[in-house]
Amino acid sequence: MKKLPTLLVSLLLSTSAGLAANVASPVTPDQALQELKAGNARYVAGKSAHPRIDAERRVATATYGQTPHASILGCADSRVPPEIVFDQPFANLFVVRVAGNVAGVDETASVEYSVLVLKVPLIVVLGHSKCGAVQATIDNKELPGSLPQLVSMIKPSVEVAQNEKKSGGELLDNAIKQNVYHSMAELEKSPIIKEAIDAKKLKVIGAVRDIKDGHIVFLPEPKLAAVAK
Repeated sequence: MKKLPTLLVSLLLSTSAGLAANVASPVTPDQALQELKAGNARYVAGKSAHPRIDAERRVATATYGQTPHASILGCADSRVPPEIVFDQPFANLFVVRVAGNVAGVDETASVEYSVLVLKVPLIVVLGHSKCGAVQATIDNKELPGSLPQLVSMIKPSVEVAQNEKKSGGELLDNAIKQNVYHSMAELEKSPIIKEAIDAKKLKVIGAVRDIKDGHIVFLPEPKLAAVAK
């Protein structure tokens, strides 16, 4: 077999190294959080740095695999695409989306995969203003199909908000926040997720996006879970 010319070998090695470097490097939970906050600030300012998928990063992630910086459990609402509102490049986020950002068995298992296999250091439960799933739960009307099962998962959060004597828009906003906290608590029941938290390799935080102005507000850690774990 003929040897490859030295120059060609050097070019191949440099290209390989460049692709590898283009895959996300491991980060701490706090670094991942700051990255998301900075990305949302860019998005809101109309200065997104990642408006499209570039071919080099696509090849890099196909070659070397994915190393996302965060796992996002978000709502399926078409107005809240995580990669765009956090201004993150291709393969930086492991995204699980479902109406009402609830943490059922399937959603929890998907997030567990991101923690156990992909070693994400951060989980964000992302709610949003004017959430239709939460509003439907508040309205408490008869629903068809599988929707009753969905709203039953949101109902404990609505009850917490109602017990705080909220009403109207204030009730909806508080129920949305409580629903984020509830999903956080459900995820933290997972032995896989809890073990990573206890080892200080993982943080679970909540956030709510305003669908009108685009800002994402990160919620303070609850002193006591409002919704029973």
